[in-house]
Amino acid sequence: MDEPTPAPDSAHGAPARTIYRHRVATRLWHWINAITIFIMIGSGLMIFNAHPHLYWGNYGANFDHPWLSLPRWPGWLTIPSTYNLALSRRWHMLFALLLGFGLLAFMATSLINRHFQRDLRVRADELKPRSLLHDLKEHLAFRFHDPANPAAFNIFQKLSYVLVIFVLVPLMIFTGLTMSPGMDAAWPWLLDIFGGRQSARSIHFIAAAGLVAFIIVHLALVILADPWNEVRSMITGRWTVPKEDS
Repeated sequence: MDEPTPAPDSAHGAPARTIYRHRVATRLWHWINAITIFIMIGSGLMIFNAHPHLYWGNYGANFDHPWLSLPRWPGWLTIPSTYNLALSRRWHMLFALLLGFGLLAFMATSLINRHFQRDLRVRADELKPRSLLHDLKEHLAFRFHDPANPAAFNIFQKLSYVLVIFVLVPLMIFTGLTMSPGMDAAWPWLLDIFGGRQSARSIHFIAAAGLVAFIIVHLALVILADPWNEVRSMITGRWTVPKEDS
């Protein structure tokens, strides 16, 4: 299933090499998350508009001093587009369940099929300054894949995916639970871990901002690499090796 197969290259009359790069679980989780994160960001911005200030500790209200205050987000960025806190919370909570259980299912599947160990394992040699500098130069030259092993993720892909899967998304889930009075009653230790409900809200916002930054960079690199090839591979699983890597 992982063996390369030829694909027609009409522009040059020679077969292009394709490889099976993304398994079903990865593709499903990717597209479910694409919808889930879009809804959660939009509804989260509407929730934020109800009180666009962030605090540390247990308390935060109109007369407390925030560490960050932002203008309210425009309606074209929020879900719904007009102010409706109750509705935005319903959307946010519904898709938060999908995000949490989706992450759990993806992690379990990736342990079973060895996706984490095979594709996302960060090796000590990859973190050496010489290796990092080499990969950075390759990225600046718009060469994103190793010709000797085009199916392998480069170190920047690995680090960013590990950051999202094991840090940012779990942080968003657990800080979201900490902001729920019902969950605080059931799991009061959440407040101790995150230093209070307002601290959890601040961390939730920072993690969401980090996820948005990842999405922007991810989409930019997809466009630079070859959007048709990259998107098709996330639908079919098969990715055509660029000509310079064939």
